[in-house]
Amino acid sequence: MRLAVLMGVLLANGAAADTPDKPSMPKELAGIGIDQRLNAQVPLDARFTDESGRSVRLGDLLGRRPAILAPVYYRCTMLCNYILNGLVSGLRPLSLRPGRDFDVIAISIDPSEDFQLAAGKRDHYARSYSRSGGVAGWHFLTGKESDIRAVTDAIGFHYRYDPVSKLFLHASGVMVLTPQGRVARYFYGVEYTPKDLKLGLIEASANRIGSPADQILLFCYHYDPRTGKYSAAVLNLLRAAAGIVLVALAGSLIALWRRDLRSEAPHS
Repeated sequence: MRLAVLMGVLLANGAAADTPDKPSMPKELAGIGIDQRLNAQVPLDARFTDESGRSVRLGDLLGRRPAILAPVYYRCTMLCNYILNGLVSGLRPLSLRPGRDFDVIAISIDPSEDFQLAAGKRDHYARSYSRSGGVAGWHFLTGKESDIRAVTDAIGFHYRYDPVSKLFLHASGVMVLTPQGRVARYFYGVEYTPKDLKLGLIEASANRIGSPADQILLFCYHYDPRTGKYSAAVLNLLRAAAGIVLVALAGSLIALWRRDLRSEAPHS
């Protein structure tokens, strides 16, 4: 339940109607999510600013090896940090290395963020991955809203700025791109297993497109930093998720109890 406690979980693609085992999608999250657009081409001519303040085309960072694309924003103190931390944790055990076998490309969805902020984030996560590995292969970009939207529309990443909370409403996930910039695979949530990341990168390096992924989405919205509490909508989602876990746990315990009874029964 750690993921649910962190940000609130939406299970199994969301829901339109409120039922005991499937809570309804909060209305504030209407239109927020990730559509899987496998084999979609990201716009290679979209222009961004890199960590040094230099203008680059997205296509300049592609072409040689696959890439992991992370749509986040750098002032986010909640879900985005968990996404990037989870990505680093999943990549660290691999024999594949950024800058040699793949690239990591983070794109800020907040057009007000600048390259100095991106540079600080890039340095932090590159060091977290390896203190001796340097920053090769780590790209943290900022840009204009039109270019950001061109990329997020291509990958099916739907988000919105909420002026009341001053947060961006978005779901959690990263995408693996082929060297030519086609979407090969989606990974959801904030924890990515090394085995899955390795397979996704190897397949993408050979220009193979993966199959649709199951969606377990976390949303950056319903935690109120002013009160330190979750909204009622998220609490309902947490309760539903907890209920599902308890039912599954109870079923497993009953199955184990019955198996023990059979094994202890006297043989005729």
